[in-house]
Amino acid sequence: MTSTRATVLAFVADLVLVVIFAALGRASHQEQVLGAGGLGLLETAWPFAAALAFAWIVTLAFRKPLAPLRTGIPVWVITVAGGMLLRAVSGQGTAVAFIIVASVTLLIFLVGWRVIAALIARARAASSARAA
Repeated sequence: MTSTRATVLAFVADLVLVVIFAALGRASHQEQVLGAGGLGLLETAWPFAAALAFAWIVTLAFRKPLAPLRTGIPVWVITVAGGMLLRAVSGQGTAVAFIIVASVTLLIFLVGWRVIAALIARARAASSARAA
């Protein structure tokens, strides 16, 4: 069973990585990260942040938040698809190149940290077993 603290930290990690993705995207297009009135980053990040929250609910990610395959992959797919859908209906761009870059970046971000966490947990478990 995963602790509440670990679950909250996992969600916060995902959310922070989505915001970093949005900030990197804005910076790569020479847009001010905060934009006019400080809302530029929010405008870019909100579709993916909303899709991320939806993904956590739909996939029951809170049950196994650190699992790369059981949680990471479905959360990634729903975050990208939902984020693109919300961008489209809100009048933001969804060019094919952007979809590809967003998909790869969010795959690395949302699944990548879980893979690293799983490898660390496995190494710690092996180390504990050897010590016992």
